Amino acid sequence: MTAPTNASKSNSDPNLKDISAAPFARWLPFLAWPRPDAALLRADIGAGLAVGLVIVPQSVAYAALAGMPLVTGLYAALLPAMIAALFSASSRLSVGPSALTALLVSASLAGLAQPVSAHWVSLAVWLAILTGLVQLVVGLARATWVLNLISAPVLMAFTQAAVLLIVASQLPALIGLTGPLAGLLDRSALDLVAMTFGLGTVAVMLACKWLVPRAPTVMLVVVATALLSWLSGYSATGLVVGALPAGLPDGYWPMLPDWHSLPTLLASALVIALVSSLETASSAKIEARFSGTRWNANQDMIGQGLAKLASALSGSFVTSTSFSRSAIALYAGGRSGWSVVASTVFVLATLLFFTPALQHVPRAVLAAIVIVAVVGLLQPMAFVQLWRIDRVEAAIAAVTFLVTLVSAPRIHWGVLTGVVLCLAQFLYHRLHPRIIELSLHPDGSLRARSQWNLPALGSELYALRMDAELDFASANAFERALVDHLAANPQVVDVCLFAQPINRVDATGVDVLRQIAADLAARGITLHICGLKLPVQAALERAQLIGSAGNIRLYRTDAEALAILIKPRP
Repeated sequence: MTAPTNASKSNSDPNLKDISAAPFARWLPFLAWPRPDAALLRADIGAGLAVGLVIVPQSVAYAALAGMPLVTGLYAALLPAMIAALFSASSRLSVGPSALTALLVSASLAGLAQPVSAHWVSLAVWLAILTGLVQLVVGLARATWVLNLISAPVLMAFTQAAVLLIVASQLPALIGLTGPLAGLLDRSALDLVAMTFGLGTVAVMLACKWLVPRAPTVMLVVVATALLSWLSGYSATGLVVGALPAGLPDGYWPMLPDWHSLPTLLASALVIALVSSLETASSAKIEARFSGTRWNANQDMIGQGLAKLASALSGSFVTSTSFSRSAIALYAGGRSGWSVVASTVFVLATLLFFTPALQHVPRAVLAAIVIVAVVGLLQPMAFVQLWRIDRVEAAIAAVTFLVTLVSAPRIHWGVLTGVVLCLAQFLYHRLHPRIIELSLHPDGSLRARSQWNLPALGSELYALRMDAELDFASANAFERALVDHLAANPQVVDVCLFAQPINRVDATGVDVLRQIAADLAARGITLHICGLKLPVQAALERAQLIGSAGNIRLYRTDAEALAILIKPRP
């Protein structure tokens, strides 16, 4: 999704104030909301209604995906959405049930309890509490850098595998099976009417998505299928939503989990918090570009954490930011958090007055809603594009994808595997920095001699550059490259380190550089260093490695160093 063309105009909108404009807005972002006027209310109520028409049926469908009582999906779309809007910097995001987090809830609790049971609900609430606390602590500690632990390829691969698992989990209900997909071999197990409802809903929603993308297709399909189900008598004999309790959620506090369940809950909470935070980031960055402001990641994590705690106290499951619903809010003209207020009022009205209308909706329609919502996330060409960019990252993505599928229902192992592989790749590159011999290119720049097949700067000169920090991870590789070259070229009398890429040196780097300087001096070789950055130079001066008489000579520019070091050819 790309930002609309009028994004540049939003900076001049007086209703869109920077969050720092209001006192105490750092902790209470809703204080910076614009004062509503007629134009603002028209825009935000319209956007809120557009989101509300989608969030109600989606919430019920995602509750089924999470193995929760269906009404808890509406609970997750009520108070948590308001709390997130009030305490997040990105106030227009649609927070509530989402497909990916619902799948993670179901996968995390599989084998620990029976879906929809009181024990399952209790564990799901604990999962929401733990996940909310993780995000709240991250936001308060201003530690959103942990989001960098999941690279884009890992998230992409995990999402692709998760989409396939979601579709597979919904196929039985979609085609009318009362059991697993193996029931396809037994035609008597098929409910042909449910299959008609399910496949017909998929066809209609995909056609409307193509022909009339702005239409509230989800709600229209739900209303139409509920009416058909009631008129045809299917709701009396078939598998439908059934009666949903009306009214607001009661306060809920779960029973303590078993000790054997706690490790699974903790590991799952960490993964869900990480994935949910990245879901939020993808939508929040677009809202920030839309409004011309900077994304406040820490405040958004606080809002997301509080929303999950509110969901838990409502007896519901983990919430997250919905990318598709947030896009609807932005493109429908939502201008502030008042649009979220409007959508939650719609959910509230549904809970108070309209839950009886949902009882006739076939379960196959809910499955179709989930499938259509997630199938758009499938990007099979993403692996091909990644292979063209970086084959190592493509391999990490492929392993993440396969582990996620194979480890189902414990799909958090897919994310953890991807994170470990990315950290291993990062560590490998830190331990094996790029160290190259430089030579003069015909265009006047210094480039890698071997890559461009260039002649040496001089038979008695070794010019090198290390594209990394000079620290404990890279210092030994730097020393080894230098020693190996001098062993193969004993005629060298000058070594020049072009240090522009080095932006940090630690104690290990200082010790190695000191030892190198001493060894070179003992062999009558002069060490030249060009382009030291001031923080690195200051560290070397504090270590008394430079600034006093010795065999280290400093140069500020490449031209200055080359003028001294390159001997004129006879």
